[in-house]
Amino acid sequence: MFTATEVEQLGSRGFFTKPAFLGPSLALQVRAEAQRVPMKRAGIRRGHELDDAVRTDEIAWLTAGEATGALAEAVAHFAALMQPLNEAAWLGLRSFDLQLSHYGPGAHYARHRDAFPGQDNRRVTAIVYLNEGWGPQHGGQLRLHVAPPIDLEPTLDRLVIFRSELVEHEVLESKADRWALTAWFSAR
Repeated sequence: MFTATEVEQLGSRGFFTKPAFLGPSLALQVRAEAQRVPMKRAGIRRGHELDDAVRTDEIAWLTAGEATGALAEAVAHFAALMQPLNEAAWLGLRSFDLQLSHYGPGAHYARHRDAFPGQDNRRVTAIVYLNEGWGPQHGGQLRLHVAPPIDLEPTLDRLVIFRSELVEHEVLESKADRWALTAWFSAR
């Protein structure tokens, strides 16, 4: 599933991307279903405090048991990532949490990490984008703060995988509706 180069990039640069993950047809079906999922404003820290300076997106947590249709298929695709990541990169992953996110026009998420080093929590972040016809004029790029920083367009079916505790990242201001499905893999 992963090339030697991709695994090497995960170790040396902290991330890699794949142009296709779900397939465009399934990615569009997931987006159509995602638009019917009740969302709530995303908060920060354990208290889920709202802070417009940090993030202004909407989210919904998904569970494998509750997902149906195309969303259930997407959950299965993420579940299938765990074994190849463990075999290729020796990460000891055992579970994952899944979140749907929507960034409306003007929404952003400031620079952050998805985990902190040394804790037995998130180890790998995997994001698939659900945005058909996305271009630079739409904003909403994922900026990875690596050397040098890189901006990734959230284009339909693109998969981005990075080390949760190592790669600081942010979502630049979106100028259109931007959808993503994110899995956080952990060793717990």
